[in-house]
Amino acid sequence: MMRQVALGTVELQTRREMLDLVVVDGKARGIITRNLLTGEIEAHEADAVVVCTGGYSNVFYLSTNAMACAVTAAWKAHKKGAFFANPCFTQIHPTCIPVHGENQSKLTLMSESLRNDGRVWVPKEKGDKRPPQDIPENERDYYLERVYPSFGNLAPRDVASRQAKYRVDEGRGVGETGMAVYLDFRDSIKRLGADKIEERYGNLFEMYAKIAGEDPYKTPMRMYPAPHYTMGGLWVDYNLMSTIPGLFVAGEANFSDHGANRLGASALMQGLADGYFVLPYTLGDYLAKTKLDKVSIEADPFKAAINQVNGDITKLMSIKGTRTVESFHKELGRIMWEYCGMARNEKGLLKALELIPKLREEFWTNVRVPGEANYLNPELEKAGRVADFLELGELMCRDALERKESCGGHFRTSTKLQTMKLKGTMKNSAILPLGSGMDQVKLKLGTKKNSNLKTLNSQLAVINRGLYVS
Repeated sequence: MMRQVALGTVELQTRREMLDLVVVDGKARGIITRNLLTGEIEAHEADAVVVCTGGYSNVFYLSTNAMACAVTAAWKAHKKGAFFANPCFTQIHPTCIPVHGENQSKLTLMSESLRNDGRVWVPKEKGDKRPPQDIPENERDYYLERVYPSFGNLAPRDVASRQAKYRVDEGRGVGETGMAVYLDFRDSIKRLGADKIEERYGNLFEMYAKIAGEDPYKTPMRMYPAPHYTMGGLWVDYNLMSTIPGLFVAGEANFSDHGANRLGASALMQGLADGYFVLPYTLGDYLAKTKLDKVSIEADPFKAAINQVNGDITKLMSIKGTRTVESFHKELGRIMWEYCGMARNEKGLLKALELIPKLREEFWTNVRVPGEANYLNPELEKAGRVADFLELGELMCRDALERKESCGGHFRTSTKLQTMKLKGTMKNSAILPLGSGMDQVKLKLGTKKNSNLKTLNSQLAVINRGLYVS
């Protein structure tokens, strides 16, 4: 597309936010946007609409996404009739630089490759605030190696994230906030040398040192899980078209490809697959085979959509309450993190479904949006996005409540004990005790020699990512 922009065949309109989808005769035929610099509401007609607006991790307030990332475009399409699939399937990334205070707006992702050579640990004693160098080896809990000896520090993301939260909830978190675990390269540096570690992770170590103000060659990194990717999104068919004809959805904004687990290299994969290999053919096919009458932004559906957008903005500006948009977003994020985050249960989800509607009601009666509507106004932008997150958050909790099973990014702590009989040379069974802090697989092996133990563990891993963790 950027090549076409350079050639002058495509006009690139920046600093616009999509605030509604226009549907004419059952087909997507345009969008309504707000010019973020002037506040002007603009209408754009089209033969088809492609939404590529990313995921919705910012429903948790703090995430690895930029603060401008929102669900608004996808949510407006959903409210016009596009199905929304798997909203509760979210990925929590285990290696992120921890939150450092109340005024932080986003979290920094660190490559998970660090766990190849770093060892994850916390003190064995609760409330141990000694510097990591002063904590002897026998007083450290390398919990991933202890709980999951088959995978150790290379346990899958959802598993490593949950275990980090369990340790923090136990009161064994590290750092000033207690909301972190250590990722320690001491042993790898001794074994391989600092030069080899720098060769592998030098840029990451440099980035960490600039943000945290600590030298990871000399002191362990502090890490904590953070919302990173959303596997849910608008439902699309094989051609990436939603349930509204003419509305195509690409990338993280759609639900396709991932299921309950985020596949690796997802941005590269979906950017290439959706944008390069799929849409150029399926979108062209739709346009060639579909009879599309000419539409004008003066048509009634466009006028109705503009009136709806203007009405929403006027309502937000006229509330003149006492609470900031930020305060509502933070409170929603805390609810989502606690009750619909890495581990979910019926009691917590019901609690969230009690709290979110009350928070949404207060938002629409007590939020304060300063400034003017017809001008540059970041607070108004955020208010619209948070309004949509308050609706999406409830849908995520309802989806999680309906899913009684554990699967991938959706882990239900109430999943019952299950026993799986292993065939072949394994005489006994693999037992999967499932519950808060107990999502591990233990293998009881018979006396018969088995050379396929690693293969067996791999097979167990494939059975159900939400159940296995060894």
